[in-house]
Amino acid sequence: MLSRCPYANVVQCSASLSANVSASRAGCGRVGSANRCTCFTGGLKVKPGEVSLAHLGVLFLDELPEFQRAVLDSLRQPLETGTISVARANAHVTFPARVQLIAAMNPCRCGHLGDASLACSRAPRCAADYQAKVSGPLLDRIDLHVEVRAVTAADLVMPPAGERSAAVGARVAAARAVQVERYRDHPVRTNAEADGPVLDAVATPDAAGRKLLAQAAEAMRLTARGYTRILRVGRTIADLAAAPEVTRIHIAEALSYRRKPPVN
Repeated sequence: MLSRCPYANVVQCSASLSANVSASRAGCGRVGSANRCTCFTGGLKVKPGEVSLAHLGVLFLDELPEFQRAVLDSLRQPLETGTISVARANAHVTFPARVQLIAAMNPCRCGHLGDASLACSRAPRCAADYQAKVSGPLLDRIDLHVEVRAVTAADLVMPPAGERSAAVGARVAAARAVQVERYRDHPVRTNAEADGPVLDAVATPDAAGRKLLAQAAEAMRLTARGYTRILRVGRTIADLAAAPEVTRIHIAEALSYRRKPPVN
């Protein structure tokens, strides 16, 4: 659910990429769907790839493990810094690449892990091999990991009742408005970009939340990056709930979205 893109962000996108692409493609809020060859630029002429064309928008990668390992690991820089540097013999260029990455994948190559009647004979080994194609450092940069069960015939005939998109959109817009006001005097736009003292000032949870986060960091073996991302997600969950401060319940929900470490 994307909020409406502010005009200032549209101007920034167009200004950042206008020397290389037309303004019609360099639009804020663009949803880019990359294949295995277009995430980054190639050839002697340096030009932005899908990562930069989706700047301040969404980059969707379907069937994530099917991308080449080197391509996926190259996403680690833009996910961390919001920029991508391209080096060629005749040029070294840095493009903007502040994207919201959304990726989808099956649990295994056949896609039927957990279904004894359909799963292949190599289960569960095939799932471990397939998921291992995505590196741990890249997964550590993905804030929300959600397992989605297969749609059944009953779901198609009688879809379960759920919150309507308009209601969700209104809540997202309200949370974004809160963040715009919060960071008005800072060089960041959203919780996802907050770091250091700014993040500590706005996302430090209450005493119960800090205790839970400290216990989870030990139990889940969170990296320093993972710890910071929990604070950002917790702050965003609190914003969606219109809560003035981050509490234990917000940290608990943020932790539930983290990827669980493998069991040896």
